[in-house]
Amino acid sequence: MIHPTPAIVAQSAVRPLPRWALLLLCLAYAVPGFVGRDPWRNADIASFGYMRELALGRTSWMDPLLVGVPPDGDGLLPYWLGAWAIQALDGWLPAELAARLPFVALLLLTLAATWYSVYYLARSPGAQPVAFAFGGEAQPADYARAMADAGLLAFIACLGLAQLSHETTSYLTQLCCTALLFYAGSAMPWRTAWPTFTAIAGLLGLVLSGAPTLAVLLGLGCAWLVACTRGATLRSRAVAGGVLLAATVAAAALALQLDLWRWRIVRFEDLKQWQSLVRLFIWFSWPAWPLTLWTLWRWRQQILSREWHRHLLLPLWFALVAVTATLTTQPADRALLLGLPALAALAAFALPTLRRSIAALIDWFTLLFFSASAIGIWVVWLAVQTGVPAKPAANVAKLAPGYVPSFSLLAFGVALAATAAWCLLVVWRAARNRPVIWRSLVLPAGGATLGWLLMMTLWLPLLNYGRSFAPQVAGVAAAITDRDSCVVGYGLNRAQLAALLHHGQLHMVPTEQLAQCDWVIADASAAPLVSALLPPAQWQEMASVSRPTDRGDRMLVLRRAARKR
Repeated sequence: MIHPTPAIVAQSAVRPLPRWALLLLCLAYAVPGFVGRDPWRNADIASFGYMRELALGRTSWMDPLLVGVPPDGDGLLPYWLGAWAIQALDGWLPAELAARLPFVALLLLTLAATWYSVYYLARSPGAQPVAFAFGGEAQPADYARAMADAGLLAFIACLGLAQLSHETTSYLTQLCCTALLFYAGSAMPWRTAWPTFTAIAGLLGLVLSGAPTLAVLLGLGCAWLVACTRGATLRSRAVAGGVLLAATVAAAALALQLDLWRWRIVRFEDLKQWQSLVRLFIWFSWPAWPLTLWTLWRWRQQILSREWHRHLLLPLWFALVAVTATLTTQPADRALLLGLPALAALAAFALPTLRRSIAALIDWFTLLFFSASAIGIWVVWLAVQTGVPAKPAANVAKLAPGYVPSFSLLAFGVALAATAAWCLLVVWRAARNRPVIWRSLVLPAGGATLGWLLMMTLWLPLLNYGRSFAPQVAGVAAAITDRDSCVVGYGLNRAQLAALLHHGQLHMVPTEQLAQCDWVIADASAAPLVSALLPPAQWQEMASVSRPTDRGDRMLVLRRAARKR
């Protein structure tokens, strides 16, 4: 018997994940990493630097500058969001925390858009499971909810999502806008109002976040696939496709008006670069990519058919665009990030066809990997706090010299509760064979959340010490005795300039004003060397300050010799 679809799912297998558990998982994943830390290098604090300058009114909103240096990208939207939040919450929250609140909302919105995208894709006629001869097959609404739960779990489980989704950069805004557009392409033409709004917001947001090419490619793909949707009237398909096409054209026109079209294609000619890309694909999108490959194999007849099964072709198009961007642009991991919602959707459609042996393999690998990781995090934390075991404590002291451990009862309690929840989840999963369709992704998503939460609680002070510029800038600021004088930066990147402004509260000015300033802060590795431009007879080196975790990263503090009267 030839089934019209490879999905054979009983009603008993589509029990939804409890809403409270899903919401708690999303909050436990989204909030840690945004609170309790300094802005981290490099992109995180550089973006915050532009937000701070905008909020203080020191630069133009359409052409922001940081000590005379423009951003390294064309996306203005993240800077605007952070600056508006800083202005709105001035006096209520520290600037760095206020700037992160819009990005917390963006991450939560991304999670919600991913869930609803998979839900509407699973409601497509071609995605429905096989109807049983005597009934008992999964009902469409219940099946769609269970598949949406699985898609969201697959998205959270992706290892590459954690760090990049918790930075205040344009990459998170691009991810959110991509997810919004993905939702619009999934819900149209059965829904019109919200999908239309999210399509416009997603396309314009991608343009304003510095990704106009992706906006046009994804928008055109959505318009075409919506217009070819089965099970909808010709009029509704034409209207929905026309709306998406018009929004795409408007986004392209906006990019042209703002002069945002740029070609940033790079070529990978070195074998090591290709090997690095392969490693990136393997770990960054784990465990979504093996499930995606399984989906492509088991649903191959539907993919190659002439019926345009949107539940497969839409996420496949989004994934192909992201993979192509990964292979042709830099940084590659930021481009691959935008394909994770689509890969999660494809991974979800592997579950109705997944063999029991493969599901068991995923469970055992996940259990061992994340349990070992959690134990390792706890052991290192215990070693830092007590000195026992001695070897991990010595390794930390070597990697982070000068670090003074601190104890937070709140962080310890949250980490302990998360570890206990993981143990209960493992017991629940191993208790008996549960037929629910999302069972194979519970442990990967729970394990990824556990690992991220433990690092953002137990390891947060140590990570903050290693990834923040605050310790280095404190030494630099201490060497400058005249705090009212202007300071020129030489060879400093955007992250270093932002750190000196934020942590050091220094009056940094562009290099063109060197004649009016008595102080210079230079990167010791800048070429040409600062000593070649500033004669030692006229400039005296007052201090050389390294980052505690990287002795090669040094800032030189120079003071002008006494001027002749």
